[in-house]
Parts: sequence; C-alpha cells; structure tokens
Amino acid sequence: MVSSLLSVRSLLFSIFMLMAGSGFLATLMSLRLEAAGTTQLLIGLIGTAYYAGLTLGALRAGRIIERVGHIRAFTAFVSLFSASTLACTVWQEFGFWAVLRFIEGLSLAGVFICIESWLNERATPQTRGAILAFYMVALYAGQGAGQFLLDLGNRVPALPFIAASILLSLAVIPIALTRIPGPALGGATPLSFVRLYRISPLGIIGAAVIGVMLGGFYALGAIYAHGLGMGRPQTALFMSLVILGGVVLQIPIGRLSDRFDRRKVIIGTFAGTGLVSLVLGLLARRPDVVDTLGLLFGGLVFTLYPLCVAHTNDFLEPDQRVGASGGLVLVYSIGAAIGPIIAAMAMTRIGPGGLFYFLALAAAAAVGFGVWRQRVREPVPNEQQQPYQILPRTTPIAATLDPNTAEEG
Repeated sequence: MVSSLLSVRSLLFSIFMLMAGSGFLATLMSLRLEAAGTTQLLIGLIGTAYYAGLTLGALRAGRIIERVGHIRAFTAFVSLFSASTLACTVWQEFGFWAVLRFIEGLSLAGVFICIESWLNERATPQTRGAILAFYMVALYAGQGAGQFLLDLGNRVPALPFIAASILLSLAVIPIALTRIPGPALGGATPLSFVRLYRISPLGIIGAAVIGVMLGGFYALGAIYAHGLGMGRPQTALFMSLVILGGVVLQIPIGRLSDRFDRRKVIIGTFAGTGLVSLVLGLLARRPDVVDTLGLLFGGLVFTLYPLCVAHTNDFLEPDQRVGASGGLVLVYSIGAAIGPIIAAMAMTRIGPGGLFYFLALAAAAAVGFGVWRQRVREPVPNEQQQPYQILPRTTPIAATLDPNTAEEG
C-alpha cells in the first residue's frame, strides 16, 4: 500500500497546488465585482458560467486527452487556466470575467479527468480506498488553504491573480516530469437522467439539490460574509472553515447510513443542513458566531452527495455503478450551474441572509421529497446496503475511484 501511495505522490501534490491556486478565485472575483458595484445577479451568473464550463469539460475534454495524451493535455489545460487567471488583471468587467470563468471551468474539468484516470490506473483493489482518501484530502486542503491568498491584494490588486497563476504553473512540473505512463480513460457512459430517476428518485433529486446549494454557496458565500461586515481575512476564514468542515462529519454520518435506513440519514442530514442554513440567515447581523455555524454547515452539506451516491448504489448491479455515479456527477454539476442565479435573486430581495434562506428552502424541499419516497418505497435491508464512501464531485471519471463501483479486472 505504501508503495502505491508513493507512486501517486506527484499527482496528489499537483492537485493540492491546483486547488490552492484556483479554489479562492470564486471568492476573490465575487468580492472584486461587488466592490465595483456589480449586481448580485451578475455575480451569480459568473458562478453559473464556471459550472457550465465544468459540465461541458466533463463531457468533452476526454476526447482531447485521448487524442494527444495525458501529459500534453494536462499541460495544455493548466496553461489555459493560468492564462485566463492572469487575464483577469487586464480588464475587470462582468462579461469578460464570465467568459474567463467558463474557460477556467472547462480547463479544470480536463485537469480532473487527467488526474483521476491516472489515480485509477495506479490503484489496486487493496489501495483504491486509501488513494481516494488522500485525493480527497488534497482537494479539500488545497481549496481551504488557498482562501487565505485573498488578503494579498491589499496593496497590489493584481497580486492574488498572479499568485494563483504561479501556483497553477508550478503544479505542471510534477506531472511534466512524471514517469507514470498515460492510462486509458476509465469510466463508463453515464446513465441517463430518466433511467437514474427510475432507479433511485431520491438519489438523483438529492444530487441535483446539493448541486444547487453548493453552487449558490461557492458563488455568493463571500458576498454573504462581506455583507456581515467581515474583512477579507475574516471572509477567507469563513470560507475555509466551511470547506474544511466538509471532512469533519463525513465518517460519522456515513457510518450511521451503513447501519440504518439510508433514506432516514439523508433526510436527517438535509434537515440539519436546512436548520443550520436558517440560523445563518437569521444571524446575518452576527458575524461573531457564523464561523462556528459555517463549520457545521460544511460538515453536513458536504456529506450529502456521497450519501446520495451510496443510496443509488443500493439499487444497482455492480456493473451499473460507475455509469450511475457518472450520471450523478453531471446532475450535480447542472444543479450547481443553476444555484448561483436563484441564490443571487434571493440575496437581491432579502439581503445577505437571503443566500442561506434559499439554501434552507432547498434543503426543506429535499426533506419533503425524501419523506414522500419513504412512503411509496420499502427500504433496502441494512445487510444489502453498499458501504458509504467519501467521494469528490468533480467529473464522471471520479466514479472509477470508488471502491464500491470500480470493476476489478
């Protein structure tokens, strides 16, 4: 196991650097646009542009990788991402930045496909779970740590974008020098949304709602924090705590879902997320307590996606799970592209707290749907439930890393 983990250390270091360089850009751009007088709706559309690019890239970037190879494609995607990040310093205008965020989403999807297919190729049945766990740590740690680069722009406004570009460029070096051979792209064709709904209505609706919620939060969470009077360091801390809180409750809640009717755990987690969101909305004038609540919010909301994947897997044959997980990633991404627009409308009408009122309403809708599903379908016996597994919400290729869905050759 140790040798397998050492063999992918360059990949894990690269993804950490990439997330550190890219994870704070949504926060930075939201704050810059708000300071320039851009409306919250337009700021929300910037988030939509990013997730639209991520979704399209997840569907199309694989063809480029197959044509030119992993190392060349990885270098090209990161270079494009780095260039678009630097281009943000040229002209601060909504339409221009929306195009750049679309390009960044497209590029990052290609990066994820390269990294995840590499990790899948290096994984064995014995090490797959450990490699996935380290991959998740690199993702969360990089994204959380990167938030603190926000404060670099106090004297030189362009400096955060320059720092992001430097980190992105440095992330290419371990991959460019790697001796790991380029693998064949893994995965399977994602199942259609109609088929996924027939298999697991709660799984697909839950994934869509989670996308709406997290898409709205990532696009406008910084605007919420700034509306409470937080400066850049406090905003960075709040965003980082939410992201890092995503690892706090994953294992405890996941273990509960393995022991009890998973639908009850999903409903309870959505209900908890909705309650915390409601309190965050009500306390929109109390910045002294939102950090703790933000940590709890992240701990709950980040657990929901893998819960929905595990619930869907409970109804599938082993050879269907990769395609189903890939379909759920796409459902999540589409929801994430819609969420920022609705969240921005809520904030425009209500104020900063409108973001979390909207998230609470979305969670309540999921709870209602889950309760209805409990009444019309019998639960899966506990002994037949698939084990819970922490999962990324990146591209359909990520499904091949899940020990519960991977096909053993």
